[in-house]
Amino acid sequence: MPIVEYGDLKINVDDEGYLINFDDWNEQTACALAEREGIEELTLEKLEILKFVRQFYKEFNFFPIFDAVCKNLHQPHNCIAEQFASPLLTWKLAGLPKPDEFIVTVLEHKQTPG
Repeated sequence: MPIVEYGDLKINVDDEGYLINFDDWNEQTACALAEREGIEELTLEKLEILKFVRQFYKEFNFFPIFDAVCKNLHQPHNCIAEQFASPLLTWKLAGLPKPDEFIVTVLEHKQTPG
């Protein structure tokens, strides 16, 4: 099992970089995961998105509708794409469990079932 090191922090991830333990996530963990994905900085706007996605996932066991994320956070309509380039990357940086193929397909088409 790969370990991501970030300062004194050691984070267990799978071979694709998904966080192994959902409860290990915090802002520092998010920064470590982002750095691993080539993102230099997690701005306040990016962190707000990640926290919202995590809270939604915790409550409903699924990724929220993209427009709802942006609307609830008072960010531009296409905030996920603007901040992270892909919903799948947002999923990973939010520390959600590795998605199955159905979820990957849904996220790649930038839709959530409704």
